[in-house]
Amino acid sequence: MMKTFMSMFSRRWFLTTLLVLVGMGILARLGIWQLDRLDQRRAFNARVQAQIDQAPLDLNAEGLNADLSSMEYRQVVVSGEYDHSQEIAIRNQYWGNEWGVHLVTPLTIAGTDQAVMVDRGWIPAADFESGDWSRFAEPGMVTVSGVIRASRDRADFGFRRDPKPAPGETLRAWNFINVPAISQQTSLSLLPIYIQQSPNPAWTGMPYRTQPELELTEGPHLGYAIQWFTFAALLGLGYPFFIQRQEGRRTNPKSEPAGETSLQADNRRRLTS
Repeated sequence: MMKTFMSMFSRRWFLTTLLVLVGMGILARLGIWQLDRLDQRRAFNARVQAQIDQAPLDLNAEGLNADLSSMEYRQVVVSGEYDHSQEIAIRNQYWGNEWGVHLVTPLTIAGTDQAVMVDRGWIPAADFESGDWSRFAEPGMVTVSGVIRASRDRADFGFRRDPKPAPGETLRAWNFINVPAISQQTSLSLLPIYIQQSPNPAWTGMPYRTQPELELTEGPHLGYAIQWFTFAALLGLGYPFFIQRQEGRRTNPKSEPAGETSLQADNRRRLTS
């Protein structure tokens, strides 16, 4: 085995050995990355489950003084009046296979000078493109039940972001509910989060309410980590045997007829054994 080890770092095999070591390092790092992803997933699941298990937060009471940015996915209830004059739409939303948008409307919280954006749900593309969303208005005092959602300014993957409105410009269609950016084009004092309104059996019309799709599982990360570590181990354990075999053939050329390939030699040994 010592001879094999010395051969691995000889001039003949040094570059190959270096590539094998680099490959093992990359495979091991991929395994560690998957374990990091698993830790992140577990932390996310624990944080979300803790919020789900909380009692609904009343924004008309103690809720306004809470750290709302840390309460994503907690149930919330609030009463107030919608300001449809400052309503926006979120592009590229689907109901089944039908393309449309979500209407997001600021709700002035009763008894305060503050407002919160509410994702009221989905409408078809044709209604969005008409520019007249008045038939979806909900006038007067309303009570909204839903979940707290964090403001977003970009996609989880890729580089898609909202355009920056020019000074004095008002955007009616956005890619994300980016509360800080939206607050720059409204006269309202917006809370730093928004509410995704929950479906209600009593509400049968549009906008169609939706809820976040949450998958509180650990996913495939542990399996992927074991897979990458296994590949690294197989490469590290198999390489010395490969060197030993190749060096054995080199030092014992009589064991194989002249001009015979390794595959032919293996076949010959198999037939004569």
